[in-house]
Amino acid sequence: MSSDERKIAERMLMNELKELQKENWVDVEPRDGNLFLWDVALIVVNPTSLYSGAYLKAELKIPKNYPMSPPEFRFARPLFHPNIYKDGKLCISILHAPGEDETSGELPSERWSPAQRIFTVLISILSLLDDAEVSSAANVDAGVMLRKDPEGYKKVVRENVEASRRDIPEGFHMPLTVESAPPEKEEVDDDFWCESEMESDFGEDDSDEEMTFDDDEESDPETGEDERKSN
Repeated sequence: MSSDERKIAERMLMNELKELQKENWVDVEPRDGNLFLWDVALIVVNPTSLYSGAYLKAELKIPKNYPMSPPEFRFARPLFHPNIYKDGKLCISILHAPGEDETSGELPSERWSPAQRIFTVLISILSLLDDAEVSSAANVDAGVMLRKDPEGYKKVVRENVEASRRDIPEGFHMPLTVESAPPEKEEVDDDFWCESEMESDFGEDDSDEEMTFDDDEESDPETGEDERKSN
């Protein structure tokens, strides 16, 4: 992978991170300033969801050739759910590599594509929680219980929600409603990927070191206040 491709990924991820940090349904920070490894928490604010009130911690690994390849997502606390493996990883089409896989039965349009963004991945995961694909269960026991004993399944989900709330950081304000609309997708034309000499906000340094930044320096330009939600 060329240094230009890496810089493209870094620039896109920085923009996506800033947009996600404005949302109140997700708590996200790069781990140790690494733009390719994020600590994420999905906050379920939908009052009709079985997972309402949950604070679902997870890890998001992003490939260096993003967005050509999909990220990897894993819940820190595995959930009892038909489409979540016991190690916390998910069985969801949007995280599957681009292309056609006849054995999976998925359409290419359902899988990852470079037009997707982290925002759409996280929204898809939230939707999956209450709209399980029982026919392609990653956790067979959860799929069977959901079909045959839905009340028992709901009881286990409520236990998962209560366990997740133990991960809420001290002083963190749990939102009750979603406050903002999804950001528009960043349009990237074909020539953008083919430029050999790319002007970048990151300077002329072609080193292969991972980009990091100091959280203390991320502030609102108008108020000077830290943008993090958990203050």
